[in-house]
Amino acid sequence: MRIGLLGGSFDPPHNGHLLAAGDVYDALGLDRVVFIPAAVQPLKAGQAGATADQRLMMVRHLVDGDPRFEVSAIEIERGGLSYTVDTLSNLAARWPGSELFWLVGADVPQSFAKWREPERIVELATVVVMERAGDAPDLSAMPGRPQRLLTRRVDVSSTEIRQRVKEGKSIRGFVPDAVAGYIATERLYR
Repeated sequence: MRIGLLGGSFDPPHNGHLLAAGDVYDALGLDRVVFIPAAVQPLKAGQAGATADQRLMMVRHLVDGDPRFEVSAIEIERGGLSYTVDTLSNLAARWPGSELFWLVGADVPQSFAKWREPERIVELATVVVMERAGDAPDLSAMPGRPQRLLTRRVDVSSTEIRQRVKEGKSIRGFVPDAVAGYIATERLYR
């Protein structure tokens, strides 16, 4: 099995996440892409937003009905700070013989050295840096052999969505209707 793993805070998840995951699925010939919401990202600890359970539910709404994608609650169930190396170690043991691809954005190479055990991460999975037209991250400081993969440019961010909700603006087109409905029902980001 060839499995793409897409971790993040997903606060909230949006259509850009779906499009990038679809691009990677096709380009790498993956069997599936697993979305993994973090319990607490070490480099974002202390930032307010939706709870871990709310973010998990939004990601489930995001991928619902798409057979290419699934959601894992592994980091939320483990609780505490979410370290990629712990998640990859667990998933490698759970799926022996599978080829794992850790999917990251073009902003990650600049902070990758701060991650816990970056050398072990690249032993457990191929790191795939999803780049958009105009991105030019320097991968020279990253251990292993990270792959570059061009994905479509979708200029939407979770930060922008949270701000739009706070200002009472529409988020139609930014997120699937099920995610927008959940945000409204839970009164998130107000």
